[in-house]
Amino acid sequence: MKDNDIGQNAPEILIVDDMPDNVQIISLMLKTKGYKVRSALNGKLALQIVRDNPPDLILLDVNMPEMNGYEVCERLKADDKSKEIPVIFITGLTETADMVKAFSIGAVDYIAKPFQLEEVCARVKTHLRLRRLQIELSTSVCELQKALTDIRTLRGIIPICANCKNIRDDAGAWQEVENYVREHAEVEFSHSLCPTCAQKLYPDIEFDKDEQNA
Repeated sequence: MKDNDIGQNAPEILIVDDMPDNVQIISLMLKTKGYKVRSALNGKLALQIVRDNPPDLILLDVNMPEMNGYEVCERLKADDKSKEIPVIFITGLTETADMVKAFSIGAVDYIAKPFQLEEVCARVKTHLRLRRLQIELSTSVCELQKALTDIRTLRGIIPICANCKNIRDDAGAWQEVENYVREHAEVEFSHSLCPTCAQKLYPDIEFDKDEQNA
């Protein structure tokens, strides 16, 4: 992801901080990098924004009145709609216990105050990339699971006519075995005669093994 080269599908970042000056500084910096930015000055508003239109990443201040950043993060992670959104704490708390708590409730990173704009940008960029890779991996897993399901389609009980050997598909239509298998598996048929059928159909002709398998 290059500066000023993010394009129309720019990731959207939500800044949650009760200090308007902090919001303005970070917002301006991120916008110059090509990101879309929204902001909330308290935790309650932040949760409402996320419910209405989830962002790609959240920068969350810890020390806020009424509802602190820890509580906001816990609520985000308890909601299926927002639990996968990366949360980066912006905090002046640098004790080990504070950092451990941040990670234990689901934050992916933290930025200590007073923050450096270059550091904010670098961490945002890194976690957006990780989130994108996570989504791509999840998509690949879903596609693999679907492929495995398709492979297993021919397993189980398949209704087949005892006389003509046609197969009944899921829609209730009867079709030849070859057509059914072609639709449910990536195979093609090559026709030949087994030794028993060759002898039965052409009793006067002597076939060698190679000819029967041709």
